[in-house]
Amino acid sequence: MTEAAHDTLWVYLSASPLLGLTVTLLAYIAAYRLYEAVGKRAIVHPVLVAVAALIGFLHLTDISYERYFEGAQFVHFLLGPATVALAVPLYHQLGKLRRLWAPIVVATLVGVTIGTLSSVGIALLLGADLQTQLSLAPKSVTAPVAMGISEKIGGLPSLTAVLVVVTGILGAVLGSLLFGLLRIRDEDVRGIAMGITAHGIGTARAFQMSRDTGAFSGLAMALSALSSAVVVPMLIHLLGIG
Repeated sequence: MTEAAHDTLWVYLSASPLLGLTVTLLAYIAAYRLYEAVGKRAIVHPVLVAVAALIGFLHLTDISYERYFEGAQFVHFLLGPATVALAVPLYHQLGKLRRLWAPIVVATLVGVTIGTLSSVGIALLLGADLQTQLSLAPKSVTAPVAMGISEKIGGLPSLTAVLVVVTGILGAVLGSLLFGLLRIRDEDVRGIAMGITAHGIGTARAFQMSRDTGAFSGLAMALSALSSAVVVPMLIHLLGIG
């Protein structure tokens, strides 16, 4: 393609909502190829690399997030159907679910409680203000639910959204490393841990580990969102910081 053709394409895309969609897809494709090229090492997780690349692109081109999201919202829309589709692999695990429902529910409640108390406690020890502490409380829940919880308890939903993404990326990157260090090989346990701590991004990583791990991660993500909507406001009230 000639330089003139490149210029023409850029002018067209920069004036169109397709810009956000195009750069998002290109960034993820490039990031995933890099991920495969280095042997699928968690440290170069495609979501982490793609997010960093998009931030750099928007900064260099001086394009606002609002303008970028005009096109990227098409990808955002697919999050709903993708989440619902997680029920398909989970359906094939009904036998295990009937046997393990009690430990799964207990693990979810314990995980949500520890995740909330630890994040708020660490923020308090580091001198974060009250609103930041409250914004951190639902950080391990999928974004739409986390933002709703944050608003209800007095946090800042926009800050919570950022923290949710960061938590998901860190969980996806560090989760498999911790499983190796702790010698946790059970696919169900891995999936539950990823779903509770790293929501959708962690679940995507769990499916890369195995189908069973991904299925249980999707279940844990849904149960975590449901229980967090009840448990997090209750904990904040009991702590007297809401």
